[in-house]
Amino acid sequence: MGSNDLFGHAADELLAGRAPLAARLRPLRLDDVVGQDHLLGTGKPLRSLIEADQLSSVVLWGPPGTGKTSLAQLIASHTSKVFEQLSAVSASVRDVRDVLDRAGARLGEQSRGTILFLDEVHRFTKNQQDALLPGVESGLIVLIGATTENPFFELNAPLLSRSTLFRLEPLGPSAIRTLVERGLSFEGIEAESDAIDLLVSRGGGDGRHALTSLEVSIALARHRSTSDGPPVAPVVTVGDVEAALGTTALRYGADEHYDVTSAFIKSIRGSDPDAALHYLARMLEAGEDARFIARRLVIAASEDVGLADQSALLVADAAARAVEFVGLPEAQLHLAHATVALAVAPKSNSVTTAIAAARADVREHPNVAVPAHLRDAHYRGAATIGHGAGYRYPHDDPRGWVPADYLPEVLVGRRYWHPSAHGDEPAASEALDRRRGDVNPEAEPS
Repeated sequence: MGSNDLFGHAADELLAGRAPLAARLRPLRLDDVVGQDHLLGTGKPLRSLIEADQLSSVVLWGPPGTGKTSLAQLIASHTSKVFEQLSAVSASVRDVRDVLDRAGARLGEQSRGTILFLDEVHRFTKNQQDALLPGVESGLIVLIGATTENPFFELNAPLLSRSTLFRLEPLGPSAIRTLVERGLSFEGIEAESDAIDLLVSRGGGDGRHALTSLEVSIALARHRSTSDGPPVAPVVTVGDVEAALGTTALRYGADEHYDVTSAFIKSIRGSDPDAALHYLARMLEAGEDARFIARRLVIAASEDVGLADQSALLVADAAARAVEFVGLPEAQLHLAHATVALAVAPKSNSVTTAIAAARADVREHPNVAVPAHLRDAHYRGAATIGHGAGYRYPHDDPRGWVPADYLPEVLVGRRYWHPSAHGDEPAASEALDRRRGDVNPEAEPS
């Protein structure tokens, strides 16, 4: 071994010793992976492909700290192909083409395939993704793309269609506990059971975050054990974990934007003000556009509350105006006010179903004539062609209403609005029924 190799080996060992705990604990066998049994359990699809070294291009999609990079490195250790790695954050189109050139030469000279692991693949531009396509399409390279973002939003359709999508799930409490216990064993240190419980409960499905927090906790425990009097065996305490956890950046990418928004609206629709406030808080903490939140509230006021509480739209509209007039952070109060008001309001989707049914009829009968008595009669000559003939002005009747057919002839009798039994709607429905019961078209104003 040459001197350069010796120095390189020494540098690798030194760097390995300084690597974060999460990196030093990367699994060496498929059985060491925690939390992804639906993909890597015995007989599961991804495990079978890896063990048979028959993996085709794949996209590994999951939140941070769920093992995407670890899994890619395990694949590297199980394949006879050459494993190359790029980061979409720093790689260029030129880098991609260089990989493809090397893969072509390798296949021609050695009959050996190439796997390209591309981390953060969602960060690749359309041009960069297009540069990958020929190699993926021809099988020149096997692509393993890792992403935290929804690939249906971030990846080109041709690239995604040529890859198998495997979704990694957030790590559950038992998986996080396994990682924490491995970390403690690896570092040769003990921890209070409450400290372990706190790390597990605050893991948030992110194994790397849990191990990083554990590593800081261990450092704090060791420092305390040597600085507070005579040296003692360090033990990680709840206080160490609390100090280590500090604050964590809220994950809120494109996928979370849609999921949290959906949960927000569904919590309002489900009349759960606490859940609705939770998702509102998540959106605000993540920096979501307050005007977007206000628009969603205005929509929910008609879509889900509707005529059951006719003040709901006024409240939502007022909140939207307050966002423009006051701005954040104060406008969070107006958004919270509207969120709670809509969540606790009686619910009816009768307006939503009514307009949907009306539009369906319009599509089925797109050109039905407007009844003659309802046509515009204000221009010269309109009366000579029958426009307005027979129209009765409701305000001339002391009831403020006169019986008449307003729908086109083919749709007379059609009912689109079917009121619910909730909130204000029964009273409105009863009033309408009373009018419909008074159908004597010959009645004269008294």
